[in-house]
Amino acid sequence: MSNYRIAVLGDKDSVLGFKALGLDVYPAENVEEARRTLHALARENVAVIYLTEGYAAAMAADVEKYKDALTPAIILIPGKDGSLGIGMANVKRAVERAVGADIL
Repeated sequence: MSNYRIAVLGDKDSVLGFKALGLDVYPAENVEEARRTLHALARENVAVIYLTEGYAAAMAADVEKYKDALTPAIILIPGKDGSLGIGMANVKRAVERAVGADIL
């Protein structure tokens, strides 16, 4: 059985606190570095990638590529500047797809 990992990807200020929780932290200096890291993590044994909304907004097509894949599950989290509402919108769409109606 393989051991899956959980990774946190985003700007340095937003992700470093997750290191204390024992998660693998991947600070990225810019969107292009975040994009490369996302695809590299997807090829590895990473089951869940927490990605800051700021970077996710700039790389929507990259995130969309993994939407229906079993792994990695990409979960959007607010960055240091607060939520952009993207993560909640994604949850809302997923629930609507699963249930067939907007219950949120």
